[in-house]
Amino acid sequence: MPAIEPRFPTIREQELEQLRKRIGVRIEETVEPWCYEATRDNIRHYAHGIGDDNPLWCDPVYASGTSYGGIIALPSFLFATSRIVSGYVGGLAGVHAMWSGADWTWHKIVRRNDCISTEAWLKEIRERQTRFAGRAIQQTYHVNFFNQRGELVAEADSSCFRTERDRAREQGTKYNQVKARPPRRYTRQELAEAYELYAAEKIRGAAARDWQDVADGEELPVMLKGPMTVTGSIAFAQGWGGLYIRANKLAWKLMQAHPGLAIENRFGIPDCPERVHWEEEFAREVGAPGAYDYGPERCSWLIHHLTNWMGDDGFLRRSSCKIRRHNPVGDLLFIRGKVTRRYIEDARHLVEIEQQAHNQDGELSVVGRAVVELPSRS
Repeated sequence: MPAIEPRFPTIREQELEQLRKRIGVRIEETVEPWCYEATRDNIRHYAHGIGDDNPLWCDPVYASGTSYGGIIALPSFLFATSRIVSGYVGGLAGVHAMWSGADWTWHKIVRRNDCISTEAWLKEIRERQTRFAGRAIQQTYHVNFFNQRGELVAEADSSCFRTERDRAREQGTKYNQVKARPPRRYTRQELAEAYELYAAEKIRGAAARDWQDVADGEELPVMLKGPMTVTGSIAFAQGWGGLYIRANKLAWKLMQAHPGLAIENRFGIPDCPERVHWEEEFAREVGAPGAYDYGPERCSWLIHHLTNWMGDDGFLRRSSCKIRRHNPVGDLLFIRGKVTRRYIEDARHLVEIEQQAHNQDGELSVVGRAVVELPSRS
C-alpha cells in the first residue's frame, strides 16, 4: 500500500509520554462550561435539545405539584456543566478526538437554580486497535460534580478515542460498505411508520412505577430518535454548548490558545474540528461516513429512554453508555431496553436495565446499562 501523504498531525510518542504524566493530576485550568447554573431556561433548552418534553424539567406548574415542589434537571443536563466530561481532551495536538462513552453515577438530584462546580483529572490512557483508524489512544477522564453547598451530586468517567485522520480516511475499514452506498432517501410511508413511535411515546410522570410491579425480562417501550439531521445537531448544541463553537474574536482567542485545534475550511479559514457534525466533506476527511451526531447527545437519549419509563418518583442511580458506530445524517435510531435484575441494596429497591440501539439497517449503534431506584409499596 502506498504511503499516505500526511494532511493532519499524527500520534507522536513524545507527546503521548507527556500526556501520561498528567494521569491522576487534578486539572487546574478548566475551560469555562456552557452552564454554571441549572436555571429554568438552561434545563429546558437541554431537554428540548434531545427531544425530551417531560414536564418535570419543563413545566413549573406541573413540577410544583410533584414531591420535588418544582422543576428539577434531567440527569444528563450535567453534560452542559463540564466540557471535560463532554470530550474536551488534552494533549496530542491536532489528533482527532471522538467521544466514545461514559459511566455515570448520580447521588442527588439537581434542583432549579443549583450552581454546579466540578473537579476533574485524567484517569487512564490505553492504546487500542480499531477498524476505524488502526491504532488509537483512549483517554478517560474522571469528573466530580458539586452543588453550591459542596455536596457531591454526581460523578462520571468519560472516554474519547484519539485517531489519526489520514489513516482513518485512507485505511480504515469500518465504513467501507456505508461509504459505497448511495444517499439514503425515505418514502413517506417509511417515515410515517417510524413516526408512529413518536406518537406512541409515553412519559410515565406522576403514575408511580413501584418496584414490586416490575418483572425480570420486562421490556421497555421502544424509543425513536431521528431521522438524523444537521438541524438536530444544532438543536443539541444550543442546549449543550458544544466544545469549540465560538464566534469572531472568541474563536480567534481559542485558536491562539490552542494552535493545533483549528483546521482550514474550504475558504482557507481556520475553523473548529467540531464541524464534523454539520459538514459532510470534513466528516469524510476524518474517516466518518458523513456528518454525524454527538456522543453525549446519544448518551442523553439513552437516559431519556430511562426517565420516561421510571416516572417522577424514580431515581437514576447509574448509567453507562458505549458508542459502537457513528450515526450519520439520515439514520434512524431505535432504542430498546430490558430489565435484567431486581434487587435490594442498602435498603434501596433497584432495577438493572440493559439497553441497545440499532439503526434502520439493524446495525448496532450504542449499548448501555443502568440502575434505577424505584419507589416500593413496603
